[in-house]
Amino acid sequence: MDAYRLALGTLNPNVVGSFGSGRREINWDGVPDAASSPNSFPANFFNSNSPRGVVFSTPGTGFQVSATAASGVGVRFDNINATYSITFQTFSPQRLFTAINSNVTDVNFFVPGTLTQAFTTGFGAVFTDVDLANTTSLQFFDLQNNSLGTFFVPAANLGLSFLGVQFDAGEKVSRVRITSGSTSLGSSDNSLADVVVMDDFIYAEPQAAPEASSLMLTCAGVGLIGLMLRRRTAKA
Repeated sequence: MDAYRLALGTLNPNVVGSFGSGRREINWDGVPDAASSPNSFPANFFNSNSPRGVVFSTPGTGFQVSATAASGVGVRFDNINATYSITFQTFSPQRLFTAINSNVTDVNFFVPGTLTQAFTTGFGAVFTDVDLANTTSLQFFDLQNNSLGTFFVPAANLGLSFLGVQFDAGEKVSRVRITSGSTSLGSSDNSLADVVVMDDFIYAEPQAAPEASSLMLTCAGVGLIGLMLRRRTAKA
């Protein structure tokens, strides 16, 4: 994960506008209790409340960020299923992220703090309790909604996995589709299901998309990093 950070460049502050280079990160831990479990998490929080240039969408009914111990709500989505605090670890304590009633999350990019469509050149995420290979994945789409490829997250039963993809041949990523496990979170999980949630997101600085007339498709040049992570107690 440190290698991926180095590849993307300097961490930028969470302010309106694009720096043109470097990276942004989301670790969920600054999300207030009012926007955390059992409450819904606003899909535009990290473009409006804390401008980092991403807005989420899902075929499900919304999103949740897990509660902290101090809130009095079950941690690591125990409010949904009492076994989840045992199943899920955190990379940067204490909060985790998930879609609700779906295992699909779309990450859409904007110039931070604006409604201007943007692109990125790399995106990575930490996942917890990936049991099945070739199931949890990141799929990348360009500005014309063409797929730039699907990449699978390494399995780590009851542990943490990281997948980061960086494009280096001029590709412009406007959306990343995250498929987390084989099913959504629920009060009673099938023993054969792979339930997965997310921790930190890391991505290249969103930049304003060019006019549609100037878009050009390029051949995919991809740098791929897949790392198994040990449990970490310090906040990232």
